[in-house]
Amino acid sequence: MKQVIILSIFLTLLLVSCQNSEKSNLTLLSDQIPTDTPLIFGKSIISTDNFECAITFSPEMDELFFTRRKPEGDNEIYTMKLVDDKWSEPQLAFFSTTKGWDVEPHINPKGDLLYFGSTRPLKDTIKPSGFHQWYIEKEVNGWGQPIPLEKPFVDRFTMYITSSENGNLYFTSNEKGAKPEDGGIYNSINEEGQYRSIKRMGKEINFSGKWIAHPYIAPDESYIIYDGERTSGFGDCDLYISFNKNGIWTGPYNLGPEINTEMCEMTASVSPDGKYLFFHRGGEDNGDIYWIDFRPIKENIMKNINSN
Repeated sequence: MKQVIILSIFLTLLLVSCQNSEKSNLTLLSDQIPTDTPLIFGKSIISTDNFECAITFSPEMDELFFTRRKPEGDNEIYTMKLVDDKWSEPQLAFFSTTKGWDVEPHINPKGDLLYFGSTRPLKDTIKPSGFHQWYIEKEVNGWGQPIPLEKPFVDRFTMYITSSENGNLYFTSNEKGAKPEDGGIYNSINEEGQYRSIKRMGKEINFSGKWIAHPYIAPDESYIIYDGERTSGFGDCDLYISFNKNGIWTGPYNLGPEINTEMCEMTASVSPDGKYLFFHRGGEDNGDIYWIDFRPIKENIMKNINSN
């Protein structure tokens, strides 16, 4: 009997220890920590009755930005900060524009650049001049002011920029004259702080389908997650992952029915600690940000790749 009691206490302490090891700044925003089933992230705080997507975190996970669109409204970027172990209420980002709209923020792995898309006026213009990509540099006292990305980005449509640790940029784009649904995933290599060219990635990632978009690149470029529509999918748009094996990308692997449904799953990102996958699930006018433990999903797919 005594041994049973001791074993019970040991198992309880082990369970509590495991739960505590999973706690982080992000778990302060949700009642439950996700495992193998996606949960709504920040319910009634971040994920509300509006349309929310494209969440990004600082490396310390003490600051976040995400996109919100209210009914009949424009896309806007909201932000929250962790102060004294408590998250602030969502507020419009300080760089929000009144002349156009902002969307899809991304903090680079080093935490010193914040990218986002906007229809705000470019330099020396008064009215909005189309959709362009912007960035903000982190300064000693906080974020600086928005700066538009110059050539080669300003000359073509680009959206949903994400960055690897070495500064290579991955994003959605299309060729001149192409239909929006025929776009794809492109990248631009960081050449000593300069971006000189844009290249469409191969057919391994830009598969036979449509609306291939919203790439999230791993900091070490070991994998890329993106969304798209294909006849073998589960719904409107599914999330896919490709792995970089010695410089060669694998084909797309559907993230499976645990994540993809008959609704649209898109705009993925992964927490800086690599633990959690975040994504939007919903329709054109509504939907929430979900999160799930990313590690077993990634490991299972990699096992299947290595066994084939």
